[in-house]
Amino acid sequence: MRVHFGTDGIRGRANENLTVDMAYRIGQYLGQNFRGGKILIGRDTRLSGGMFESALAAGITALGTNAFLLGVCSTPELIYLVRSQQYSCGIMITASHNPYHDNGIKVINSEGMKIDAALEEAIEEYIYGEGQLEFVTGEAIGQVYRCEEALEDYLSFLREHFPSDLSGYDIIIDCANGSASVTAEKMLKRLGANVTVTANEPNGFNINRGCGSTHVESLAEAVRNGNYDIGLAFDGDADRLIAVASDGSIVDGDKIIFCVGRYLKDSGLLNNGKVVTTVMANLGLFKMLDKYGIGYEKTQVGDKYVYDCMCRNGYVLGGEQSGHIILSRHATTGDGLMTALQLLEIMKKENRTLNELTDELKVYPQLLVNLEVKDKEAVMKDEAVLAKCAQVEESLAGEGRVLVRCSGTEPLVRVMTEAISDEICRQYVDEIIEVIKNRGY
Repeated sequence: MRVHFGTDGIRGRANENLTVDMAYRIGQYLGQNFRGGKILIGRDTRLSGGMFESALAAGITALGTNAFLLGVCSTPELIYLVRSQQYSCGIMITASHNPYHDNGIKVINSEGMKIDAALEEAIEEYIYGEGQLEFVTGEAIGQVYRCEEALEDYLSFLREHFPSDLSGYDIIIDCANGSASVTAEKMLKRLGANVTVTANEPNGFNINRGCGSTHVESLAEAVRNGNYDIGLAFDGDADRLIAVASDGSIVDGDKIIFCVGRYLKDSGLLNNGKVVTTVMANLGLFKMLDKYGIGYEKTQVGDKYVYDCMCRNGYVLGGEQSGHIILSRHATTGDGLMTALQLLEIMKKENRTLNELTDELKVYPQLLVNLEVKDKEAVMKDEAVLAKCAQVEESLAGEGRVLVRCSGTEPLVRVMTEAISDEICRQYVDEIIEVIKNRGY
């Protein structure tokens, strides 16, 4: 099965539907497209990262462009360096929160944003086509350089913008055996924090395995049993953060947006008075934003859409429930470590615990069910389905909501309800699914 560029690059199972040959051809195309320039390559800790790094570098240099290898790094680190050191583009080799056997190739333009759709389509045509670009020869051949020391530039940038003295703070971090293993502990200790580190022994296989932002249970237990001010869980490439308050309660992306949004508003820094989130954000977030007079925009799921909305409207804060938070005064993408530093700055300046900053937000139970259908577009236009959704929305009377949407890549319709209890969520999801099935989809 072919894989295609999605909202987060091209991704698949290593050497099954995302192969080393494909990586080489991606490198070739980018090498020709940026001939004479320089391309920065970074990777997370998964087993196939080095293989894809070598293939990309070979393709890039064979077509006349220099390749700079950053080694293991976070996605936000790579993006910062591409922007600040004038690279032609950057390539991050990562499958984010996926297991080790998956990998992905994300291409970033010189402005620190994902490349446009036209270039993605051109790369795909070359990957799956039979044509062959012509190699350069002689002095035109590109070279490969290693630049692992550039990590210090990124850490200095973070310290410049988030210089809080964290002396006296006891912090436990979960590095997901991924990219945060090379950045998070180093940064927090430089700011004076007492740091306990878990899941920071990557071996190529254990990235995201029972740890990180998608498996935060063990970190929450460690916080409950220890005497920590905060727990910080990153994902595989460290562009997401899920925090844990001192009592072990989970502080997800919605709570982080609430906390940071209120702080920026009170500080006069919330440009245009709005934050950006997605349609999947919890109803509790919207209620709290309303209470504090903070406006919001909702986009479809995907940080690409969140950032696009932020750019078009000049907003400075956006993100997703998953912990992908964009602070656009400093970055063009989510940055788990930057988000952690922002939370710690708020805790320090307001002299409040993370519980005190976020507990006011009531999280409504959510239930999401993926239903396989024959025609997902027809489901979304069906009058009976639309009427049922409207009926459920009315029945919830402002204490819940319903959201039905198509999968972007699979023959699925996603049915989600929020309500004051899990039982009510299940009841209404089942009722909507029954209508869809009865309509023959």
